[in-house]
Amino acid sequence: MNPTTPTQGMSGAEVLAVLDSIWQVGLTSENVNDFERTRSTIESTIPVGGPGTKGSWSESGFELPPWVSQMWTEKFNAWYTRLMYYHPKAKHEFGPQQLGTLGTGNHFLEVCLDENDAVWLMLHSGSRGLGNKIGRYFIELAKEDMRRWFINLPDEDLAYIPEGSKLFDAYWEALELAQSYAAANRKALMANFASAVEEALGVTDLSARQSVIDCHHNYVAKESHYSENVLLTRKGAINARDGHLGIIPGAMGRKSFIVRGKGNVETFKSCSHGAGRVMSRTEAKKRITLEQHEAETSGLECRKDAGVIDESPSAYKDIDAVMAAQRSAVDIVHTLRAGVCGEGGSLPSPPLLAVDATQPSIPSLEARPPEPCGPGGRSPKGGSLSGQMAGKRRAGG
Repeated sequence: MNPTTPTQGMSGAEVLAVLDSIWQVGLTSENVNDFERTRSTIESTIPVGGPGTKGSWSESGFELPPWVSQMWTEKFNAWYTRLMYYHPKAKHEFGPQQLGTLGTGNHFLEVCLDENDAVWLMLHSGSRGLGNKIGRYFIELAKEDMRRWFINLPDEDLAYIPEGSKLFDAYWEALELAQSYAAANRKALMANFASAVEEALGVTDLSARQSVIDCHHNYVAKESHYSENVLLTRKGAINARDGHLGIIPGAMGRKSFIVRGKGNVETFKSCSHGAGRVMSRTEAKKRITLEQHEAETSGLECRKDAGVIDESPSAYKDIDAVMAAQRSAVDIVHTLRAGVCGEGGSLPSPPLLAVDATQPSIPSLEARPPEPCGPGGRSPKGGSLSGQMAGKRRAGG
């Protein structure tokens, strides 16, 4: 976490927002009787991956649902068009086509069971290529500014954008757009996820869900800590203010948790988002065998191929040890175990099923009216921002 006051530079501010969402859907383990069909249906009806058309609604066999196109038009088109007018090099051409889709690597969809065998649908995805492109663009602009003003840093990735500059205003606008897009992507993705599960299990109306929890991580928020107004970057961390519900996923085939925050001021009212890695992706691919991966994911309906070796349970820390280390930050409300996991990874193309273009039930998405960006744009109180980007799922900090 990175608190920043008006007198400090802020590096590591996130554009690539990543979020989790989870629904308790009113089913029990008796309803989830065909894990293989459930995973096949999920992976065959939701675009997964990237870059380019891969993992978008433009991919062969998929079609952009009209309700997703309408969501883009109503919530983002004018806002994004105005921002790109000033910063055309930050434009990502697949913004509408990736809305409601799953990212690569550590992004996932899971059908989970809690200690009472109640069913939860959990997902993890973010701002996709749109946020990635914005982040990379502003990183380079920040580095250029450091060179222009002969500001020598120990590492060029600590480059920052000072508050009060036009670039800061534009960057903050872009950051808010990417974080809003990530939230919309999660809502659309969860609606598609629920529809796929309905089809696979032969049930209806999962929208009559009993619990809904939305959880940001890898994001920036304006908050007050230790009597200071700050910009707080939660990297691999989530909000754990008093009474606030959050999601802490474990590795594939391991436990995940629904938690309630305790508002611990010493952790900036935050807790870790997940287990955290014990080895890099490259190291995991070298050290973990397919046989080991299959053994560690025994009983879990998931991919067992080389494309997800870097997401294998051995690549992550012991989630129980992580939870024990943050007892002062959160209380555990539910302990979840995964039955079905659709993982991003390096996803092979699944057999395609017909995609229903009608709108599934979806939670309301708050409209955010577009506001000025570029010259004359807004600026929050305090801090300065860099263009650094975040990692993804289960990073844990």
